[in-house]
Amino acid sequence: MSIIEYEQGTRFPGKIGRTTADSSPAWPQPIRAREGAPNVLFFVLDDVGYGQLSVFGGLVDTPNIDRVAAMGLRYANMHTTALCSPTRACILTGRNHHSSGVACIMEMATGYPGYDGRMPFENGMLPEMLLLHGYNTFCVGKWHLSPSEENTAAGPFHRWPLGRGFERFYGFLGGETNQWYPDLTEDNKSLKQPKLPEEGYHLSADLADQAIKMILDAHVNAPEKPFFLYYATGCAHAPHHVPKEWIEKYRGKFDMGWDRYREVVSSRQKDMGLLAADAVLAECDPDVPAWDSLSPDQKKLYARMMEVYAAFVSFTDHHFGRILDTLEEIGELDNTLIMIISDNGASAEGGPVGSVNEFYFFNNVPENFEDNLARIDELGSPTTYNHYPWGWTWAGDTPFRRWKRETYRGGASDAFVVAWPKSIKSRGEIRRQFAHAIDMVPTVLDALGIVPPRTIRGVPQAPLEGVSFAHTFDSPDAPSKHTTQYYEMFGHRAIDHKGWRAVCPWPGPSIAEAASKGHQLGSPITPEDLLELDTKGWELYHIAIDPTESKNVATEHRDKLIELITLWYVEAGKYKVLPIDGSGVTRIATERPQTSVPRTRFIYYPDLSVVPALAAPPVQNRPHSIEADADIPAGGANGVLLAHGGGGGGYVFYVKDQKLCYSLNYVGKDIFEVTAESDLPEGRHKLRFEFEPSGKMNLSSGKGAPGRFQLYIDGKLVASKDVPYTTPIIYDIEGLSCGYDFGAPVLEGAYRPPFAFNGKIHSVTVDVGGELIKDDEAEMHRLMAQQ
Repeated sequence: MSIIEYEQGTRFPGKIGRTTADSSPAWPQPIRAREGAPNVLFFVLDDVGYGQLSVFGGLVDTPNIDRVAAMGLRYANMHTTALCSPTRACILTGRNHHSSGVACIMEMATGYPGYDGRMPFENGMLPEMLLLHGYNTFCVGKWHLSPSEENTAAGPFHRWPLGRGFERFYGFLGGETNQWYPDLTEDNKSLKQPKLPEEGYHLSADLADQAIKMILDAHVNAPEKPFFLYYATGCAHAPHHVPKEWIEKYRGKFDMGWDRYREVVSSRQKDMGLLAADAVLAECDPDVPAWDSLSPDQKKLYARMMEVYAAFVSFTDHHFGRILDTLEEIGELDNTLIMIISDNGASAEGGPVGSVNEFYFFNNVPENFEDNLARIDELGSPTTYNHYPWGWTWAGDTPFRRWKRETYRGGASDAFVVAWPKSIKSRGEIRRQFAHAIDMVPTVLDALGIVPPRTIRGVPQAPLEGVSFAHTFDSPDAPSKHTTQYYEMFGHRAIDHKGWRAVCPWPGPSIAEAASKGHQLGSPITPEDLLELDTKGWELYHIAIDPTESKNVATEHRDKLIELITLWYVEAGKYKVLPIDGSGVTRIATERPQTSVPRTRFIYYPDLSVVPALAAPPVQNRPHSIEADADIPAGGANGVLLAHGGGGGGYVFYVKDQKLCYSLNYVGKDIFEVTAESDLPEGRHKLRFEFEPSGKMNLSSGKGAPGRFQLYIDGKLVASKDVPYTTPIIYDIEGLSCGYDFGAPVLEGAYRPPFAFNGKIHSVTVDVGGELIKDDEAEMHRLMAQQ
């Protein structure tokens, strides 16, 4: 047999000829979706409460989400995990979050199986499944499902979107980003934003542009090929950034305050049929002050913060509408299965008074009301990193109690909209069947007639843990197939079972009530605590008649409570929830496997990808140096040598007007800088900055170690300055860049980013070999537990 015959016979079974002239090869057929297979679009919102969107009775206008609901269904009884990464793991895998190792956010992973942040490949994702059936798969926006330690340009990339079944990715890998200056990744590489805010840039618009481009790029080449688009914009997670003209549309709309907001919205929800007419609005929250108790200036500032939040959501909805319009223009809207969900309830991370810079919170810097009020007109702009007060969080979760991170319904019940005009006959109706985020994948597969794969890329697949609710699309009275669902988030536990709900709050039903018992947010649960909680800490609600958890009937129905507590432990054992972990500080401080071996010396080169914040040198509160080996051009130098952070805090080592400079931006409040008096001479030089601490950090006041800034040129001291304090914990999360300032400028107004260095940088070396200067450890843990 000739080589030609052999190859034709193995590759192209069928008619075999001696030459190509008398052969009829049978080409391997490409994988194609079945004829008429629908597109699938998931729109995942972030930190949006049940009672915020207009389609669920809220006062935030979302006409395009309303449009989807009008051609489909609203599910009034949808649930999530109460936190972002965990819910996203459920949405994409159809398994519980602990089963995927995502007990909480990726940055707080620990070593236990349900908590390690390493999503197992036996829990295949929906894009991996749909690829096997001829779909294009696109991920646009927030990922937050790969270990933060693996989000650098060194990878590994197997848990990035392209490693989990997506063919294209455009967005950001972490949990949040600056909407004006985002930390962008395209496919597997870091990307600089296409233009600056003053040129009209905003992330929500950019993400819509990219989603539309992905859809159309595929459509013009294979019009019949369906796609799966996972569209997760990051709205409305802080920072709440939005063009000012959108904010103005809401001026005065929230002057009523959060108490009245809850009354108005719950009434609207009853009128819409989302809430029973006799349902009781959850009582006032002990942590939230009555609106009428606030001063006029407090009301003015807090109302404006809500106006900014609402504008952010409406702006994002507007750009989502452009995607819908595109689908309609190419004739694909009717045959697109759309699901819209938020990853958890509204966020209370703005604290009781809100913030113009969320990094105050992360550095334990006290909010100053007068300073915040003075910046009221900057809210939403590139100069702020703002969040609203938790009174609006509570209002946003109407009619429920509490909020994100807690497993009361305010944290774990979310608005959910489904539409598929070609196949779902019902229009504008409400469904009340119990459902959870883990049910989305099974429902899509059921609707598409796809059996879950037994293997993906050779890896045997674990069973799906959610169930389909596709049978309810056109059957409003069909029973739910999802009868039992556990919840656990930072030790806060709950379980739903056949119309009953048990909740065990940790550290307490509210922060005020927890404090009265000596507990605080982020405290670990000791064996003694657990015994007391399981004996006395569980509450019981008959959700079938009390959907807002207003009446605790644990005493009247003790047998039912014991049944549900027992069932919670059964589910916990099944899905890797144990051991229960209520801690915050311990998780943050956990040493996790790193891509690189531990080091104290970091060498950088110019114009490379931004280094993620968590992979940057840990310079805070310790002696450290930064040394640049650089050529100064004839005519003088300008530009950044090394920058870390942004407008919310950070440092920049740079040359301006031929003078060597170092500046520290302390959480956007204070600037400490040192500048050489003389110009840099032409030629190659060693440019060095050193920090020598002179004391300990004072975490109780949010101040890092004081010390001395020093500048050297070729080993000669040229400038020195003592500073009273530095940043204690974290800079703005934009990351570190060499030779340019990535994203928002560390020094607003001092230069226009990227302010690239106009000479040649051979290398920049950061040395953090000095001993860490730290405060009393017990005091540090006490204060950090409040974060």
